Amino acid sequence: MDFSLTEEQRLLQESLARFAQKEYSFEKRRAIQALPEGFSREAWGTLVDMGVVGLPFAEEYGGIGGGPVETMIVMTAAGSALMLEPYLATVVLGGGLVQRLGDEAQKQMLSSVAEGKLLLALAHDEPGSRWSLADVNTRAVRNGGRWRLSGRKAVVLHGAQAGRLLVSARTAGKPGEEKGISLFLVERLAKGLSVRDYRTADGLRAADVALDNVEVEASALLGGEGTAHAALDWALDMGAAALCAEAVGAMEGLNAQTLEYVKQRQQFGQPIGRFQVNQHKAADMFIHTELSKSMAYLAAMRAGSEDARERAQAVSAAKVHIGKSGRFVAETAIQMHGGMGMSNELAASHYAKRLVMIDFWLGDTEHHLDRFIGSP
Repeated sequence: MDFSLTEEQRLLQESLARFAQKEYSFEKRRAIQALPEGFSREAWGTLVDMGVVGLPFAEEYGGIGGGPVETMIVMTAAGSALMLEPYLATVVLGGGLVQRLGDEAQKQMLSSVAEGKLLLALAHDEPGSRWSLADVNTRAVRNGGRWRLSGRKAVVLHGAQAGRLLVSARTAGKPGEEKGISLFLVERLAKGLSVRDYRTADGLRAADVALDNVEVEASALLGGEGTAHAALDWALDMGAAALCAEAVGAMEGLNAQTLEYVKQRQQFGQPIGRFQVNQHKAADMFIHTELSKSMAYLAAMRAGSEDARERAQAVSAAKVHIGKSGRFVAETAIQMHGGMGMSNELAASHYAKRLVMIDFWLGDTEHHLDRFIGSP
């Protein structure tokens, strides 16, 4: 399998590296994190101007038709700089589902996404669902020519910042059944919809969403009624592959931070990087990162596959390996920094928190190990 990038992909990688260096120093990130929305509209606008936000969409909707490898490049850059912008929520998950399931009228919203005018968020997980894709209790009932939605959604990434939510609801069947799950486009300011916004442990924004008899037009149904399970499975695999790439970028960033620290930190009259035990630890961190990079490449290559078994095995294998390696790199970096590694003033603690949280987003190591073993 050829993992080499094309010339266009290398140029994208270089452009994002320059953007991260210019726009996302650690000090700038801390200032962005303190903003009311938890991300920078200015930085998002720059990504829009670079064509990054519309990257995976078809040309008629303002994109260039990029695939999972281009998404991997973007997310690796996001991880290296610990970017806070809603790329995963809006472009990978929300935009990906609209492009896959939407009719022509619905796909027109992708132009607004590509232009930076609209943010999307996927509201699928529910309290107690534990990443079980079919565990949907939210209900959608026909009400004349409209739908009425009621239920609760938990930890919706950038849910309060999005202008429109993609809400999964059961139109038939019982919780746990794959058939009967539908997707609806719901305005965040719709009557009966309430959002509780909060900051996650790694500095991102998430929200709990309550729907109390929220009425939407029939045209809000995204795709066929009761048939959204397969599309959700595909989208969450795309999202998990993107998270794997972000974790690799974060590991590379944390390795660089740690190497710089051990060169400067003095003990017994010399830099602690000269001690053999620390050299061995740094080497182990590098090896874990390089192995994770190979797994992230594999996940990206397989994420777009229509073969659900092939896709699930590659993505879950990568998520398991990278979840474990990310924690190892995070814990080792903190140990090498000593007590300072836990302080909010050093970037190391922020990288470590993001790596730990990536393991939990879209299924943790244990969940994906079970999925890998149980895939038919």
